[in-house]
Amino acid sequence: MTEERDETFVQLMAALMEEYGVNESEISRAIGVHASTVYKWTSGERGGQRGPRPEALRKLAAAYPKFSEDRIFAAVGRQAPGNLDEDAEARLLAYYRELTAEQQEMLEVQARAVAERNRTGQ
Repeated sequence: MTEERDETFVQLMAALMEEYGVNESEISRAIGVHASTVYKWTSGERGGQRGPRPEALRKLAAAYPKFSEDRIFAAVGRQAPGNLDEDAEARLLAYYRELTAEQQEMLEVQARAVAERNRTGQ
C-alpha cells in the first residue's frame, strides 16, 4: 500500500532547505550521501523507480528533525518502516534460530519480497 502524498519529495526538499537554510551540499554532508544524489532529489530525478533508499530517508529525518520520518516517506509515496528496538530484535533472532535451515530460507525470501515491495512503493 502506497502512502498518500500531500506533498512531493521535491516540495519537501525545498521546504527542508528553506526551513533549515541549507543547500544540497550541506544536506549531503549531514546524511552521508553524494551531493549529486541530493541534487537529483531536489530536481525530481530520484534515481530510478525505487527512489531514495530508506536508510537515506531515515538519516534525513534524524539530521532535520522538523521533518518526521512519516512525512519524508509519505513524500516519496511509502510508509516509514517501523522501529525495531533491541528487545524485539532479540526476540526475532531467537525465533529465527529455532527454525530449520529450510524455514529460515523461506522466511528470508518472504522478508526480502516484502522489503522490496516497500522500497518500490507498489
